[in-house]
Amino acid sequence: MPQISSRGQEMPASPIRRLVPYAEAARKKGITVYHLNIGQPDIETPQPILDAVRRSDFKVLEYTHSAGNESYRRKLVGYYKRNGISINHTDIIVTTGGSEAILFGFMAALDPGDEVITTEPFYANYNGFAVEAGVVIKPIRASIESGFALPPIQDFEKAIGPKTKAIIICNPNNPTGYLYTQKELETLRDIVKKHNIYLFSDEAYREFCYSGTAFSALQLTGVDDNVVVMDTVSKRYSACGARLGAFISRNKEIVGTALKFAQARLSPPSFAQILAEAAVDLPSDYFTETKKEYMKRRDLMVSRLNSMPGVFCPNPGGAFYAIAKLPIDDSDKFCQWILETFSYENQTVMLAPATGFYSTAGLGKQEVRLAYVLNCDHLGKAMDCLEKALVEYNNR
Repeated sequence: MPQISSRGQEMPASPIRRLVPYAEAARKKGITVYHLNIGQPDIETPQPILDAVRRSDFKVLEYTHSAGNESYRRKLVGYYKRNGISINHTDIIVTTGGSEAILFGFMAALDPGDEVITTEPFYANYNGFAVEAGVVIKPIRASIESGFALPPIQDFEKAIGPKTKAIIICNPNNPTGYLYTQKELETLRDIVKKHNIYLFSDEAYREFCYSGTAFSALQLTGVDDNVVVMDTVSKRYSACGARLGAFISRNKEIVGTALKFAQARLSPPSFAQILAEAAVDLPSDYFTETKKEYMKRRDLMVSRLNSMPGVFCPNPGGAFYAIAKLPIDDSDKFCQWILETFSYENQTVMLAPATGFYSTAGLGKQEVRLAYVLNCDHLGKAMDCLEKALVEYNNR
């Protein structure tokens, strides 16, 4: 039998999706599974943007420009302007999801063996993109005790070496929900400027901030050539299946380099661009209402978690995720057990073990990530299941 590649062997399984077979088996037994493992909101995709796709009328579904439709990129300029960000449409490459924007950043800015620093826990797929690009994730630990705030500047200085080419953050953060402040972003600005490296900022959850406002890396001064923002419509408009994102920088050289990778994959999805262009025209109160709904869900879930014996969950400042510390021995075992063995009133809950959001061995063993993407009724039932499961698991 031919051998698979070393890259394929090194590619990590998703901690968000790898327990799916156990969830499917539970459903086949008639058990209701509440999915808190993945950021798939149950909020309906706005009808006007779906209608825009339905109304589209053309005889040939053609390739679009490799950088995306100019009409959409120009509309995005207006969207970012409303958010205090001044850019030109030529600073934008439309990507196949935010994932492709991150991969383009790694491929355009780093050579194989180069290092990108991030705080851990971090978005698990950064590991996969790093393997694809042949680069190395170098983690700096953020602690649950501090609510996952930005680690001290000296920790970054210690981590930076001759192969360091970039720092990547997610703001608001997935998986922790932490919202970085303007002061913390300015600290990162000073670091990347001093060491002449890139700052990649994954800003998929910009609209969902509860304890402050989002400050974009593109609002930093004096580092236009260092900053790259990765964005997506997936969470913003509850349109995860659209698979449409954006790669944004005022650095013409890195945009031109990323465009070569964009040309190699030909073009981003046509229907998704029609949908996303219509989304820019949604009324401003769309985000007001969705943010209120997520805040209700956050408050319910965090309150319930912190009322459970031995559980600690910092209050997330943004996004729709939280990491909780549980009184368990091994989150991988627990998250499998709760699907495979446990049920309460013929229901159970699917969680993501936090080990997959760390790259330092041994971390996250007592932690899980939860996505508060279900309505409050289902979220409450999921918390009932978790509370009962913790008692049963520890009394086995």
